[in-house]
Amino acid sequence: MRAIWKGAVSFGLVNVPVRLYSATENHDVKFHQVHASDGGRIKMQRTCSIDGEIVAYADVAKGFQTEDGEVVVLTDEDMKSLPSRGSREITVEKFVPAEQIDPILFDKPYYLEPDASATKAYVLLRDAIAKEQRMAVVTVAIRARTTMAVLRVHDGVIVMQTMLWPDEVRATDFAGIDEDQHATDKELAMADLLIEQLAGDWDPSEYTDDYAQAVQALVDAKIEGGEVAETAAPEGGGGEVIDLLAALAQSVEKAKASRGESSEKSA
Repeated sequence: MRAIWKGAVSFGLVNVPVRLYSATENHDVKFHQVHASDGGRIKMQRTCSIDGEIVAYADVAKGFQTEDGEVVVLTDEDMKSLPSRGSREITVEKFVPAEQIDPILFDKPYYLEPDASATKAYVLLRDAIAKEQRMAVVTVAIRARTTMAVLRVHDGVIVMQTMLWPDEVRATDFAGIDEDQHATDKELAMADLLIEQLAGDWDPSEYTDDYAQAVQALVDAKIEGGEVAETAAPEGGGGEVIDLLAALAQSVEKAKASRGESSEKSA
């Protein structure tokens, strides 16, 4: 795999340099639009919807459409004035019980790999998250835009999973579902029986993408049959933690102080 980002996880005074990798890849079947007679790719031109003229890429700007249909054009200078963050730091805001975060908020997952100098601190963070059954809520700037994410553990590796903002989750206001409607005891008993009959353990190997396999088989058959169009070429982070325990102890004291708790140890 190839790292797509380098930075550091920061929790308290502990700094863990890491590299970021995409944890998933999309295997959706993709088709190109081609000319049926010779297989040539179809090109799309940028045309103006008002005057019909072809627009050069240099003349393309960002436009924001208002609710009443008006378009506000934003220049490059306008975009530069927007708040952005160039920090390479994944900042831990708090550690929360894993069950408190609804999976509907989860977006894209990334693997975090530690630098060789930070393996001990990385393992400490990983084991602490797993032991406490918590997720670390973090903020991170990806492509200069700040987003929320969580750190969790998967197969012995820390995963950073970006999250949707709460207002990006649509409300479940379905008129056909009445809050006063409930299943009868008999219906629930039958449903429980069905669930019991279909109960089992999760095994991802039991599921395959039949559509993708069928498309590949179809393509292979056409290649074997010589149905291939010969298309002509188109024209023209932070540093190493020196004393990990000391940094952790100082972080705990700072956290206590921020909550107004005494830092004195009991005898």
